[in-house]
Amino acid sequence: MFAAENGLKGDPRLQEISKAIRVVPHFPKPGIMFQDITTLLLDHKAFKHTVDIFVDRYRDMGISVVAGVEARGFMFGPSIALAIGAKFVPLRKPRKLPGKVFSETYVLEYGTDCLEMHIGAVEPGERAIIIDDLIATGGTLSAAIKLLERMEAEVIECGCVIGLPEVKGQCRLNGKPLYILVEPRIEDC
Repeated sequence: MFAAENGLKGDPRLQEISKAIRVVPHFPKPGIMFQDITTLLLDHKAFKHTVDIFVDRYRDMGISVVAGVEARGFMFGPSIALAIGAKFVPLRKPRKLPGKVFSETYVLEYGTDCLEMHIGAVEPGERAIIIDDLIATGGTLSAAIKLLERMEAEVIECGCVIGLPEVKGQCRLNGKPLYILVEPRIEDC
């Protein structure tokens, strides 16, 4: 569900967020219109709007875990966690966490990848949200959900800054709700 369809229609913050995202044509390969959030992070106002919208959404949902997907989920997740009084749990690529981990492999358009989470980072019954920058196929978020559910956490929702209007990846989220702030930009204006 897009934020504009959930009470934020016409909210100027969404337009500022969208404008702050740079489009890089043909990166990392021909035909891809890469949505670069690093320019959003440089715009303190748009960055704050992004975090504020997520905080407003999750503040009163009894969330105790904000799980951020490496690496761009790390940009937003900790700020959201601090603001809502939750802990931040990093979901990392293989061999980045120093302790014992659970791993979940997933399929991408161009191969496979893996996410890992520290064993004991999440307690059974904790209410969690998963934050990432973008959803396309849903493979990464699906793996994140599986990791948290293996620890018996209750995944309440996945939140992404950017998502396709016809979010095909949502069908891979085991029925978990998806909250998206903006659609991808087609070209840099």
